[in-house]
Amino acid sequence: MAEREGLHKIKKLQQTWIGYQLLADALLGAAIALILGSLMHYLFGWSVWIAILFFLIVFGGLSAIRRPWQITLHAICGFLNISYPELEESSDLLIKSENSLNILEQLQLSKVEYALQQVPALPQQFTKRLKFAALLVVIACVLSFIVAKVHWQSAGNSFFSSNPSSKNTPPENILPQIESVNVKITPPGYTGKSSYDQDKFTINAEEGAEVSWTINTNVTIKNVWLLLNEKEKLPLTAANDDKTKWIAKKTITQPGFYQVSIDGKLSDLYQIQVIKDGLPIIRVKTPKQYTHIDAGEKPKVNLMVTLNDDYGVTDAQIMATVAKGSGEAVKFKEYKINFATSFQQHNRQYDVQKLLDLPSFDMEPGDELYFYIQAQDNHQQKSRTDVFIVSIQDTAQLLSMDGIVNGSNIKPEFFRSERQIILDSQQLLKEKDTISAEAFNKRCNDLGTDQKMLRLRYGKFLGEEDESGKEGNDELAKVENFSNAEMIQEAYTDKHDNAEDASYLEPAIKEQLKATLTEMWKAELQLRMYKPADGLPFEYKALRLLKDLQQKSRAYVAKTSYNPPPIKIEKRLSGDLSKIIQPVSQQNIKASADRYETLKKAVAILDQLKYTPVLNSNDKLTLELAEQQLSEKASTEPGIYLQAVSAMHRLLAKTNKTTDIAIIEKAIQKSLPQGNITPSPSKTTADMGLAQGYYKNLNHLNR
Repeated sequence: MAEREGLHKIKKLQQTWIGYQLLADALLGAAIALILGSLMHYLFGWSVWIAILFFLIVFGGLSAIRRPWQITLHAICGFLNISYPELEESSDLLIKSENSLNILEQLQLSKVEYALQQVPALPQQFTKRLKFAALLVVIACVLSFIVAKVHWQSAGNSFFSSNPSSKNTPPENILPQIESVNVKITPPGYTGKSSYDQDKFTINAEEGAEVSWTINTNVTIKNVWLLLNEKEKLPLTAANDDKTKWIAKKTITQPGFYQVSIDGKLSDLYQIQVIKDGLPIIRVKTPKQYTHIDAGEKPKVNLMVTLNDDYGVTDAQIMATVAKGSGEAVKFKEYKINFATSFQQHNRQYDVQKLLDLPSFDMEPGDELYFYIQAQDNHQQKSRTDVFIVSIQDTAQLLSMDGIVNGSNIKPEFFRSERQIILDSQQLLKEKDTISAEAFNKRCNDLGTDQKMLRLRYGKFLGEEDESGKEGNDELAKVENFSNAEMIQEAYTDKHDNAEDASYLEPAIKEQLKATLTEMWKAELQLRMYKPADGLPFEYKALRLLKDLQQKSRAYVAKTSYNPPPIKIEKRLSGDLSKIIQPVSQQNIKASADRYETLKKAVAILDQLKYTPVLNSNDKLTLELAEQQLSEKASTEPGIYLQAVSAMHRLLAKTNKTTDIAIIEKAIQKSLPQGNITPSPSKTTADMGLAQGYYKNLNHLNR
């Protein structure tokens, strides 16, 4: 029985080894196929499905060379003898017949069987090739991604593709007189791209690119021109005496379409797509749009910005304005701050930063800094961010007593208490060198106690518990009060609103009051640790939040002056309403002409042509007018409407295809505006019909 278990484990190890070898060969073939397929696709334009053929070839070749299915049980036993010395090179006994073993071999077999149980079901040697093959797959994926990224960034000058704009374009129908065409597109200088050629009329060029047409004909031609957007004519000039080579140039700034006319015969419509240059994109990582520097914090702001552009960033600046003073005495001063980064390389992305030292701008407490970032690209286009505000806390204004004696102030003593804590902390810091350490620590602890008492007084507004409660309850511990439910309820329940259900404060006020208590907690912690200097920023922030709450508690009623007209005593309480009439306003409004009426009529005509392909003169005129409107749409969006204009040309020339009517209808539907949704009765369901039949029979019975 033991011998059969050992043999079973060896056979299982054999199957595992064979499976892992085949899987490793498959991964290795996938890695090689991925790299070769990517190179063939981007270098020579082959189909991506060629990678499957490479995989089958590589996997088949590796499998034929290694032949993992021919791994025998003797090979597994040899591997076990080499890798596991505890088997004492006797694992071959497990695959021998039991009858062929002598007594010594049988004794050794039981020992080997016990040692074989310690061998793992998946030895590490089995997975070495598999891990290496998996690593190659990861490397192949990374290399393929790099090849694809380099290909798409190469634009016109990459060795992978000489003209990316001509790829994936549908086949074009050209006039029979044209033997060949060469369109040379020279991108503008701001793109940093070199010129490239294509052999198709469809153009996809950057804004401001110069396009040169060279048309070779197979016969002598009298005149050739390009009809742009069915309006502008661009004549071509003959470049040889035989008049079989014609050239022309034009700078493309707007999208549209054009046709080639040879001796009055027009070609199909070819679209012109323009790639617009986008504005620079500015992303501000830090600081936030509104930054407030409290007392005790360093008056510095770290500015981190990311700049992106299609073709390159040439410059970026910080436009800052410092506001000093208040009221009518406020003064402004502007600054232009440059980043330390140089933009001479005109890269597409920059990560820049600048440390704004506020004292270097002559800023004092109470002043504010307004700034925004402005960037410029290679095309002299500029963009800017929103305005960011940085303010420094004015401690002198914060400690001022102005407004405390105002009648609308309903909590003056609470504000004075926090202010007094700040003054005492500052006084303690001044006297630190003149008093003993024990006196200093005692005064710090006393200030922490004052801060705690003030925090508890404000905590009552949020329904917080008093921290000065008694420990235990002697009355409740007496035997006669053991079952007194009222006394137990009074001792362990609250009789006031809790912190979440307190309704005498608005939610915004409650949140700000919670933030104030948090700052008081932090200030108390520093005071308890004998660090009044570290607690001052939290005290200032708590005082600022309290003063803000004070201003929110004020009520303002605007003073209004209204002089009513004098009352006529003779008409008072007379009830005469004869001169009070209903106002009537009459106005003749002429309905504006529907500029989509022609397109709507064209839809009806196209629907009729599906059944009776006959056009009268009025229908033909309507379709011609609809074609003009579609041409105007195609001049701005050729990718959507140009195919419909070509289909309309064929329809009017009676050379249309079966799918042309559907193409025209689809384009017209896109150009028509969506109608207003009007109320309509709901559809009757089967249940409603059953209910109506029920009530009908019920009425019949009642009669």
